[in-house]
Amino acid sequence: MVVMGRIVAPYGVFGWLKVLPDTEALDGLLDYPTWWIGKNDQWRELLLEAAKIHNDVLVVKLKGIDDRDAAFACKGQQVAVPRDALPEPEENEYYWSDLIGLQVKNQQGVDFGTVTDVFETGANDVLVVNTGKELGNIERLIPFVDQVVLTVDIAAKAMLVDWDADF
Repeated sequence: MVVMGRIVAPYGVFGWLKVLPDTEALDGLLDYPTWWIGKNDQWRELLLEAAKIHNDVLVVKLKGIDDRDAAFACKGQQVAVPRDALPEPEENEYYWSDLIGLQVKNQQGVDFGTVTDVFETGANDVLVVNTGKELGNIERLIPFVDQVVLTVDIAAKAMLVDWDADF
């Protein structure tokens, strides 16, 4: 599964949900008639019945979520689609989910840890890289731009960056 957004709140009293998509286009999730919602690899499949764009979120109706209580129970859950339903990314483009778990090192060989999250700032995407508990849980925010990210090797689960260890 590839996480494509998250449910942020119920909307109204008839089971509608506010969804904050992680897609490049706000309506990108609407290309998929079947969604999987859940957390921690506990997914349930639901059909998209209706949707509209409302400010900076999607407001959607999923089959089987029919009242405010059912909608409220979905708050905080992730929205995903199967990996094989997605188009292959262009060269030097990556799905965020493919970056999660990559080991990050700089040109000097300093191991920065693992990519644990990616978020958008408006100017560019930012990698959240964490060393883990055994190395002090140091978290670094590294811009995902060509000048900083030198190589990404999904198969080897590795990324090389031009980033100082003191940042």
